[in-house]
Amino acid sequence: MNFKDKITLGRTGLKVGRLGISSSFGAPAEEFEEAYEKGCNYFSWGTFIKGRSKEMKKSIINILKRSQRDQLVLSMYTYAHHSYLTEAFFIRGLKALGIEFADILVLGYFPKRPNQKIIDGALKLKNKGLVHFLGVSSHHRRVFAGLFEEGLFDVYHIRYNAAHRGAETDTFPFIKKEEKPGIVSFTTTRWGQLLNPKKMPENMTAPSAIDSYRFVLSNPAVDICMMGAKNSVQMRENLQTLEHGPMNEEELTRMKIIGDYLYKK
Repeated sequence: MNFKDKITLGRTGLKVGRLGISSSFGAPAEEFEEAYEKGCNYFSWGTFIKGRSKEMKKSIINILKRSQRDQLVLSMYTYAHHSYLTEAFFIRGLKALGIEFADILVLGYFPKRPNQKIIDGALKLKNKGLVHFLGVSSHHRRVFAGLFEEGLFDVYHIRYNAAHRGAETDTFPFIKKEEKPGIVSFTTTRWGQLLNPKKMPENMTAPSAIDSYRFVLSNPAVDICMMGAKNSVQMRENLQTLEHGPMNEEELTRMKIIGDYLYKK
């Protein structure tokens, strides 16, 4: 078993690769396109369209010239926390890409349930057919358990890595399989700390980026693990994760020991 095969993103029915591609780390457009060709079709793009996100914009336009629209799953992020600005930035993003709809609109990051005006604004966009599914992102895991009961959001973006494993007790157990929202993890390397040799326990070597992605994808609750790459070298290294499968118990234990050490530090 490896991570090359696409899976279904929860109740959305969307077929997605196991590694998601984040727009804001600086890799050139051609590397996003290479990732897509290798099966990474979940693209997360900020609706603010600034700085490094422009490279993903280029890649999306190029991909859509040669691929069917339903082969690319576009998740558009908004950080506006205001219904009017959310709609304005979102529509501007659609126009910039030359597309009629996004697959998912992700509201992020929220320490608690988004206020009703923001939710109503997102539902308005969904009712117009401008977005097909709604997602929410948060560092506060317990937010998701409450939102699950409402059933408004189809995709959860959740912080989960070897050092931050609280979702295993605070979120994942509350998600029923038959109504499961798509689960997308982020901050996989804990801002690079899991890869830093200087931050390791005594006599332990630092994990690789591949190790960090494999750890997350080994949890059956996780559908997609987001990855960011600053350059071509990092992107190609990260994509090697697809050649591997879930970690065995020995590998998982090692990652947890390192994660616990970092968390306590």
